[in-house]
Amino acid sequence: MRFQAGQAVRVEFTKWDGREHWVYDGVYLGEDEHGEWIGHPAGTLMSRPGRSFTDTTDWLTLVPSDHRPWLATYNTLQHHLRIYIDLTTPAVWDGATLHTVDMDLDVVVRRDGQAPYIDDQDEFAEHQLTFGYPAEVVALTEQTAHQLLTAVNAGDPPFDATADHWLAELGHSDTTV
Repeated sequence: MRFQAGQAVRVEFTKWDGREHWVYDGVYLGEDEHGEWIGHPAGTLMSRPGRSFTDTTDWLTLVPSDHRPWLATYNTLQHHLRIYIDLTTPAVWDGATLHTVDMDLDVVVRRDGQAPYIDDQDEFAEHQLTFGYPAEVVALTEQTAHQLLTAVNAGDPPFDATADHWLAELGHSDTTV
């Protein structure tokens, strides 16, 4: 295991041009066959240039194994989204800070029964021009988004009840960020 359970970690997203995007803290919960799990207890401050808020519910980040180009967020029942998957560059640890580049596309799973979908396709198209995403990055991001949507719709692990264990771990830990 990379860290001891309960160790403070930080997640930092940038955009392709290097400008800061979302930044937030968490606690390392552990690792399983799907990747590394970071917990974010209620009260976690999320910030980006021009916007910040304090989350009112617990949630998780899954850093997938094998350097896959996405990070998944799993929310408690109180949140209107069940799963939110950010398409990214493969995340890289620098000490206790996880760095990744947001590639705009997201796979969204709501709790209201609406079918899962790929979000922010307009932003992705715009940023392909603005930032000059390489063709191979565009192709990989689009392919990965469609693979994730298929996996979510099928309920394949870790998009089934896998995160419930880790949400329980976060709920049982005595952690603050």
